Amino acid sequence: MTTFQPEHVPGQAPPPDSVHPRDTSAQSPTSVARLGDTIRGFVETWGSVWVEGEITSWNLRGGNVFGRIKDLTTDATISIRIWSSTRQRLPADLAVGDRVVACVKADYFTRTGDFSFAVSAMRHVGLGDQLERLERLRVQLRGEGLFDPARKKQLPFLPHLIGLITGENSDAEKDVHRNAELRWPRVRFRTQYAAVQGDRCVPETIAALKALDADPEVDVIIIARGGGDPQTLLGFSDERLVRAVAAASTPVVSAIGHENDHPILDDVADLRASTPTDAAKRVVPDVAEQRALVSQLLSRARTRVTQRLAHDITQLEQLRSRPVLRNPENVLAQRAQHIELLVARGRDHAERAVAVQTAHTAQLRAAVRALSPASTLARGYAIAHVAGGVIVRDAEQAPSGTEVTVTVGRGSFAARSGGEVDETRTPDRPL
Repeated sequence: MTTFQPEHVPGQAPPPDSVHPRDTSAQSPTSVARLGDTIRGFVETWGSVWVEGEITSWNLRGGNVFGRIKDLTTDATISIRIWSSTRQRLPADLAVGDRVVACVKADYFTRTGDFSFAVSAMRHVGLGDQLERLERLRVQLRGEGLFDPARKKQLPFLPHLIGLITGENSDAEKDVHRNAELRWPRVRFRTQYAAVQGDRCVPETIAALKALDADPEVDVIIIARGGGDPQTLLGFSDERLVRAVAAASTPVVSAIGHENDHPILDDVADLRASTPTDAAKRVVPDVAEQRALVSQLLSRARTRVTQRLAHDITQLEQLRSRPVLRNPENVLAQRAQHIELLVARGRDHAERAVAVQTAHTAQLRAAVRALSPASTLARGYAIAHVAGGVIVRDAEQAPSGTEVTVTVGRGSFAARSGGEVDETRTPDRPL
């Protein structure tokens, strides 16, 4: 609190800071700071107060909330502030229009003259401790993944047998039967009756669920109940029942209350129906719609087949109208002439090639003959060779007395060497 130290001067009005607001007059006013400080000191003595009202304004700025709460019967409102540290402890779904109970403490800002209340706690009105626990359970189950669409089972297109859990002789049972039979007259039900409110609701519903889930003929299970106040529907948010539904191997449809009713069972079930009537419509197909669909599909198939046949017939006629198929003999005759021409060309080419190669062969033969030793022998030369077929190229190879074989133009004869002859003393040999 601000400390005021008045300095009174005799004969003058006292300073404003020295005058308490209750002692003011036109001649002795107090200061704005003194008034604001007095108001702040006064409201701080109030302490915390619990109030009930409706949230009419909820503005989030920098993690803090600035809003207003309105009286439930009059137009009176108060300004509220919720610091970020406090907001973390409050329910996350608080919004405009909610009816709440809040613990507030008055606070007056002397600098701006604003008067508001700081909120230290706030909860919904009407939920009570039990519904608050259910909200915490909803958060817990969501965190465990029981609300995850990926874990939910697909309903059969046309169930052979429907398991129904509902109250005996209830309107919900009649609605499900009537609407299902209108859509598919041959639909069959196996009904397990259970209390749909009160202490027996949860154990009887769980027992009925287990009995139907163990029946191999049951394809889908509907849990149905008519509308009611939130208190009567609490059994369908019980953790035991919710976990039993999540563990069931048969698809489960929740049809509890009306559109605005939302027990936890709706979130865990494989399908949520807004009403028992809606459950019957979503579980059983409409026979009239299915017949119309079949007729439509048959008509479309017939049209496609007809179009395909017409298209293929047209293509076949186009193929048959082409010259190659209309008069194939002409094509064969043209091909035959072409083949004959190619054969004649091939024959001429082959004959020319043979002639050229024959002439070339004759030339090679003449060259070979000219170079052949036989031609040389025919001109009068001879080849002498000693034992082992060694050709005599030097007179020293055939000394006197050596047996020599002489080959001439026609045949060979044996001779004996008389030794080397002195060429200077021999007569000239004919060339």
